[in-house]
Amino acid sequence: MKNRWSTREAEALIKKYARQFGKDLAVRTYSSRLLGAERELVLHGGGNTSVKTKVKDVFGERKSALFVKASGADLMAIEPDGHAGLNLEPLLRLNQLELMSDSAMVNEFRSHLLDYRSATPSLETLMHAFIPYKYIDHTHPEPFLALTNLKGGRKRVIEYFGEKLTVVPYITPGFGLARTVFQAFERNPGAEGVLILHHGLVTWGGAAEESYRKTIGLVSAAERLIRRLSVKTAVSRRAVSVSGAEARYRQVAPVLRGILAGPSGNLDRPFDSIVLRPLITREVLEFMSLRNARRLALSPPLTTDYMVRTKAWPMWADLRSAGSTEEIEERLLDQTEAYAREYLQYLARHAGKIEHGLATFDSRPRVVFMPEIGLVCSGRNSREADIARDIALQSMRAKVRIARMGTYQGLGEADLYAMEYRGFQHAKVGTADVPYLSRRVALITGAAGAIGYGVCRRLLGEGCHVVATDLPGDGLARLHAELSETYPGKVIAVPVDVTRRRSVQMGFDAAVSEWGGVDLVIVNAGLAHVAPLSDLRTEDFQRLERVNAEGALNLLAIAGRHFRMQKTGGDIVLISTKNVFAPGASFGAYSATKAAAHQLARIASLELAEIGVRVNMVAPDAVFSEGPRKSGLWQEVGPARMRARGLDEKGLEEYYCSRNLLKSRVTAGHVAAAVIFLANRETPTTGATIPVDGGLPDATPR
Repeated sequence: MKNRWSTREAEALIKKYARQFGKDLAVRTYSSRLLGAERELVLHGGGNTSVKTKVKDVFGERKSALFVKASGADLMAIEPDGHAGLNLEPLLRLNQLELMSDSAMVNEFRSHLLDYRSATPSLETLMHAFIPYKYIDHTHPEPFLALTNLKGGRKRVIEYFGEKLTVVPYITPGFGLARTVFQAFERNPGAEGVLILHHGLVTWGGAAEESYRKTIGLVSAAERLIRRLSVKTAVSRRAVSVSGAEARYRQVAPVLRGILAGPSGNLDRPFDSIVLRPLITREVLEFMSLRNARRLALSPPLTTDYMVRTKAWPMWADLRSAGSTEEIEERLLDQTEAYAREYLQYLARHAGKIEHGLATFDSRPRVVFMPEIGLVCSGRNSREADIARDIALQSMRAKVRIARMGTYQGLGEADLYAMEYRGFQHAKVGTADVPYLSRRVALITGAAGAIGYGVCRRLLGEGCHVVATDLPGDGLARLHAELSETYPGKVIAVPVDVTRRRSVQMGFDAAVSEWGGVDLVIVNAGLAHVAPLSDLRTEDFQRLERVNAEGALNLLAIAGRHFRMQKTGGDIVLISTKNVFAPGASFGAYSATKAAAHQLARIASLELAEIGVRVNMVAPDAVFSEGPRKSGLWQEVGPARMRARGLDEKGLEEYYCSRNLLKSRVTAGHVAAAVIFLANRETPTTGATIPVDGGLPDATPR
């Protein structure tokens, strides 16, 4: 592992933070980020770091303080205030105790915070307090996890490192582990670190660079030991191609996503949808082609620190002989139910041990290994699924290393349960429900236009995952660049021509590949044309008919098939128009083709209600623009309307405001608000039209 310490970069961060937070905490922030950037050292809130320093109290007296990473904070992006400050002296007195409960320990932490607003300090705060060095680094290095989960690995480590590294047995993190590590330190104060079996590495130093250097040096030595011990060659069958696995995943994912969506108990929102994040690579496919892959995958986790994200074990779903969607569904249901039974039995075996007031997790898997398909992880949103995926990948890689050295020997079930059902761990993931739309995936057509842009922005603001589709070009590319900057990882852009059913299917395929499926479809793409019927050319009418009517039909058809396969209901919102109810002269092609789309959506509401899909319409009046994005429709229609009324663009907007009852300007934000109301299922409504027009009596649906 490379030592990435840069004096120049450290000084830059000191310059940025020292005045407000002090030099010690500034350089602590720098070295913490270095550790967090190494995925082999820590993942997603794992590990913890600290610094001991002096602070002034309200009397101006200098007191010893410990700044330790807050529980769940991410070292890779930590800010100085991500380390909670505590009065050090009262913490040191706790070393005199023999036992201490978690609740008492947390109470001590909260009682001695320097700032009452700070997040709760790490579960391992006392370990940092007791070791008498200024800087402490605690990481979960993949090489050491591989060595300590190897049968006979402890002996190998002791022989290789000698007095350079003190080894202690696994103890559930907390007060007991803090005292054990301190006692190990006292026995061998000249060591560079303490290795906790099945857990991680602790190093220290008088300077941040010293502690960091020890971590990098010890982990690099562990890498060398692994290379020395790796004599076995894993035997595998021939793996399928990545492209073949990706195609198979697109067939399977909506079914899996539907099965993993648990019942919510809410009649309007009957399912707690989940987001899937697959990992389909040559490395993953080769792992699952190993002869002992199933045994390795289902063996205990490398460390209990991450288990709250992944559960104690994954699910193994073998679909290699399942061909049709029905066979896939039957096989997945059987395997998911078997997993749930086993998980409930695991809970029953440890009944009575759970902390008071702590809820149990659902009985569905977070990680699924699928031979010849890939590794698939689930979460309430894409971030949770990504975290589980990164942890599962690290575990898989380490287990392959172990297989090359010998036999995997993980922790026992009691140790796993003790960490999975611990309040400190549950606080990291948050067990409260998340916003409804943050669990869902939306696909919208015509996304690069004014209304599409407004709807995309509002959906993303509500936490939704968005597949933005439009014709290929700068408009879609700019939209994606802008939205991705504000909502990274939550939006993808897919070129789609709604007149081609295969193109529409590719949009859905992209959603499945990225997040497992689609829950909300917004049919928004449309064209306009100005001409009286006497001058309307057939080819111009047909051009609008292909986009406005056939395009809507293509979306409704494919969405219906997708929702039937996913079996969790769904929502479709057609962006209709007031012209369906109050058409305008010289606007026949637009009014007629949008009326056809509107009628198709009403029919879809009749056909899809039986599978829990709601289909509704939003009928806006003129939307001229949204920020810098001009409405394509009004770029087509506006010039003729302005000439007919002798108005400029501003005057035309004022005219449209004056003709509605509320004298309101209709914006894309208003249209988006109506979409959000329907998507959130605030009322049991389908087949309805919401006018967004300021009040136009002639356009009232009737």
